[in-house]
Amino acid sequence: MSALERPRYLNRELSWLAFNARVLHEASDPRTPLLERLKFLAIFGTNLDEFYMVRVAGLRRQLAAAVTQPSQDGMTPAEQLQEIGARVKGLLRDARTALEGALDALDAHGVRLVGMDALSASEREALDAYFESQVYPVLTPLAVDPGHPFPYISNLSLSLAVDLRDPAKGTEHFARVKVPRSLPRWVPIGRANHFVPLELLIGAHLTALFPGMQILGHWAFRITRYSDLEIPPDEEPEDLLATIEEQVFQRRFGEVVRLEVAPGMPPALRDLLLEELREEEGMGVAPLVPADVQEEGPFLELGDLHALAGLDLPELRDPPFAPVVPADFRDTERSVFDLIKERDLLVHHPFDSFSASVEHFLESAARDDAVLAIKLTLYRTSGDTAIVKALAEAAQRGKQVAVLVELQARFDEANNIAWARTLESYGVHVAYGLPGLKTHTKVALVVRREADGIRRYVHVGTGNYNSKTARIYTDVGLFTANATVGADASDLFNSLTGFSRQRLYRRLLVAPVNLRDRVLALIGREAEHARDGRPARIIAKMNNLADHEVIDALYAASEAGVEIDLIVRGICCLRPQIAGLSDRIRVRSVIGRFLEHSRIWMFANAGTPEYFLGSADWMPRNFDRRVEAVVHVDDRALHVRLQALLDLYLSDDRGAWELDASGGYHQAAPGIEPRSAHVLLQRESWGRSRPSGRSEVAAPLG
Repeated sequence: MSALERPRYLNRELSWLAFNARVLHEASDPRTPLLERLKFLAIFGTNLDEFYMVRVAGLRRQLAAAVTQPSQDGMTPAEQLQEIGARVKGLLRDARTALEGALDALDAHGVRLVGMDALSASEREALDAYFESQVYPVLTPLAVDPGHPFPYISNLSLSLAVDLRDPAKGTEHFARVKVPRSLPRWVPIGRANHFVPLELLIGAHLTALFPGMQILGHWAFRITRYSDLEIPPDEEPEDLLATIEEQVFQRRFGEVVRLEVAPGMPPALRDLLLEELREEEGMGVAPLVPADVQEEGPFLELGDLHALAGLDLPELRDPPFAPVVPADFRDTERSVFDLIKERDLLVHHPFDSFSASVEHFLESAARDDAVLAIKLTLYRTSGDTAIVKALAEAAQRGKQVAVLVELQARFDEANNIAWARTLESYGVHVAYGLPGLKTHTKVALVVRREADGIRRYVHVGTGNYNSKTARIYTDVGLFTANATVGADASDLFNSLTGFSRQRLYRRLLVAPVNLRDRVLALIGREAEHARDGRPARIIAKMNNLADHEVIDALYAASEAGVEIDLIVRGICCLRPQIAGLSDRIRVRSVIGRFLEHSRIWMFANAGTPEYFLGSADWMPRNFDRRVEAVVHVDDRALHVRLQALLDLYLSDDRGAWELDASGGYHQAAPGIEPRSAHVLLQRESWGRSRPSGRSEVAAPLG
């Protein structure tokens, strides 16, 4: 197909839905263990929730503002919403089929979700007692009548819409009962691995909540609210922490953008919910319409399937996997700083232990008397993490400790506010970044006094300093004592915590300063090499590709003769394989046990290849609205490992999907012996080292 027959770009939102469809496919793939299928259904559901809270909500606001200007892919907001609705409807049908298939297969292994009518007399008696003692005290029935206005309904909360009749007056009424999240969704019935959904248990006991009333019926429903933060880019809040706290509080009152109802809900009841939710909305938002109601889902709140996916049935799950201590970190006789000073070190999580590498680096810095300062960026961090403890210990030991906490990490805002205050209480200098920019970079800097002077040690990674996600995301990180990288890292932290407006970086590519220009220059250089007959190739691995300027540069490089392989997990707005435009560009996505999160770029550079790794995707937000850092990897020994890693992903034919010019994805054709990058990486890690002595068994993606 020629370049003139299609728009130059794929739509961002539809490309994301295609990614979630690939996630959903794992829930029906017979090669996926049964409980892992439930895990992928849960991921699909929570992904879709966030998509509606942010992306669909944003399109609806454009619609309310009468925006008709098409995006660069040619679709108006109204057209995008219409197409999203159609595709989601099909995805929810597929999810229902996948869940039914998984539950049918699990039934043969004794794992069942049952209804109240399937209980024996003794089981029903036990559940009656459980309801009376544990559930009933928590419930709050809310009537709707002239004296009781329609209740506030929180985002993503599961509720029962109850249709009642007053026998004395013959009048019908509506009431809402919230299904409490403080109680387990799956209630054990006494038989091993047999559960009743909590909403069915509540539904069977509604007469206890409405004595004397006739229960005509009850149906589950759920709403989704707009949940993004709103800080105008041209405003500089006097107190960013207080502003974010207020935004997090106000988010709970965002407009409703989706209504999910259980199949079979009477049209009159559904219309009542729509009407009441519409009356809640203010001016400037798009009113809910019947097209905003979804009833194709298997059941509501798929994310709760994570609990079932975690059942202790090893034969129905992925084989257990434990990260290993990287070989470079096994020398316990030498300090980690001596090891890094000797040569640059590369780690690949979750296959390399996060605790034995990154956490060990920061713990060592906290306890080393020669260390003068520690600086770190925290975008998302986990609970009672070793990193936070190390930073607190370092501050208490009198070291200079500065942490940049990103308060606007989506849906982690409250968690990050809490950790910022905890760190401040220990004497850590906490900063919140630059107005109008999210600090997304993952950089740690340790300053140490040594015999020959001050030396800086730097870690640059692709993933967050988060011990939980380090067990389920694939990420790479570089440890280096390179003086130029250290100087760049110091300049970067000075710009984040002070009033520096540093514009010159030598070995780091930093957004929004020079990252876009450097990436465009690197792509352009490959095009020049190709035109002059020199070796030219680009391999780039990332999460998302949506920047049209970079896409145009890739198109131009393809036309110049550059062979380009893109490994893009999620959104890809580039159209590959279009004659005369992108026929030398191939795009693949790898979906598997772990969430692909590493960003690695290779530019062949006429036979002297250059490799980069860091926090940035090729999206407008990463280039223009975030602080990002990407490091040039100098050590040629590490080039071999990075190239082998890229080649492995390019040869994957188990979890890989290939993108065609139409925007459709199809699974890579399996060879005689299918190659799974994740399985091979696990085998490689076990082959080159020993298991970590720390308790860090990797959980499946979820």
